[in-house]
Amino acid sequence: MTFPDKDDVLRHGATEPPFSSPLNHERRSGQFRCAGCGQPLFESGAKFDSGCGWPSFAAPLEQSVATRPDSSHGMIRTEVLCRSCGGHLGHVFDDGPAPTGQRYCINGLALHFIPEE
Repeated sequence: MTFPDKDDVLRHGATEPPFSSPLNHERRSGQFRCAGCGQPLFESGAKFDSGCGWPSFAAPLEQSVATRPDSSHGMIRTEVLCRSCGGHLGHVFDDGPAPTGQRYCINGLALHFIPEE
């Protein structure tokens, strides 16, 4: 079995296996950035454990991501992309916590974590 790498995820829309990212367990304060271009995407305070198998966030940083409809895999979803480089990050769903009600389900391979100093 072949696992996708960062390029497969960011440039070809692949999905890493659930529960495979060490970022699922990242609890330090800091910032999650695009692994492709370094664009700041999410603050650690927006991260929560959704149990879905991928790092999850309630909201991105302002103007950091773009979205578009995704009808692959026989369903309609909303794809999340890095606004800077266009890299595929994951998908957003309307089943997240208050106050946003959103769950940004993001591939760990698409992220680079910078701990707060």
